[in-house]
Amino acid sequence: QVQLVESGGGLVQAGGSLRLSCTASGSRFTINHMGWYRQAPGKQRGLVASITSGGLINYADSVKGRFTISRDNAKNTVYLQMNSLKPEDTAVYFCFGDTSTTSWGQGTQVTVSS
Repeated sequence: QVQLVESGGGLVQAGGSLRLSCTASGSRFTINHMGWYRQAPGKQRGLVASITSGGLINYADSVKGRFTISRDNAKNTVYLQMNSLKPEDTAVYFCFGDTSTTSWGQGTQVTVSS
């Protein structure tokens, strides 16, 4: 079973930056599709960004131009560089990885103060 461990969340002022990391273990193969969702209090979980092992990238409109997703296939690790953070980016960020099923990390809190 694939396990995902996230790191890098925290508290930052508006306009600041954070970098999230997520490393997958338990898979003998490169996980094709990885990325990040987020969930704010009282809201549904929504896609932030995703990336395939071949480099195909998808962003939510709300983060385009501010967030950058990247990955290291050899390490089965995905990164999310978040710049120009806004208070509305405050949420728990969950890493996911798709194999035969979708695995999720435990989530990391990102809080952006105004």
